[in-house]
Amino acid sequence: MATKFLDLAFTDSVRAAQKHYYGAPQRLGEVLENDPLTPDEVAFIESRDSFYLSSVSETGWPYVQHRGGPPGFLRATGPSTVAFADYKGNRQLLTTGNLAKNDRVCLFLMDYPQRARLKILGHARVLDARVHPGLTAQLAAPESQRLVERLFLIDVVSYDWNCPKYITPRYTAAEVSEAVAPLKQRIAELEAQLRNKPTSV
Repeated sequence: MATKFLDLAFTDSVRAAQKHYYGAPQRLGEVLENDPLTPDEVAFIESRDSFYLSSVSETGWPYVQHRGGPPGFLRATGPSTVAFADYKGNRQLLTTGNLAKNDRVCLFLMDYPQRARLKILGHARVLDARVHPGLTAQLAAPESQRLVERLFLIDVVSYDWNCPKYITPRYTAAEVSEAVAPLKQRIAELEAQLRNKPTSV
């Protein structure tokens, strides 16, 4: 179990709240300096087609952005690193600016059909894609590389899996299409049988 995440999250104020509501703060086992990703986390990360990324502004306000792309656009590039290509957008650059002053980030990854969620804490760096064409080629498909402006590299400190409670299953259009494909095929077969059935006189 990854314990560094909770070690960082359980501040004195959080522990005081736990004690107030539940009688005692939660206890942690051995805490490592960081928690490397296991094959389970890597598989989950690289199967996502979207995630949420939070940073903190110079004025102390949290900021959350959504990032999306084909499955695998967020990649585990090592046991303690993840990376993705960032494309042209609304030119606000809020996350990029925030990270210039505070490199702490949290990634929130959801799998709605399986009711699973993974949170990742880390330190992020932003690279100019024009200066790193080789890395851009690794993180973006050939047809979209010209649209990449930045590369985000995140050193993972730890992660935490949440329980499935209260996660409402949701499905993409592609997932729904795949699920109903056998039903459509069966309907087509039955309709063909009806068309070919001799009519009684």
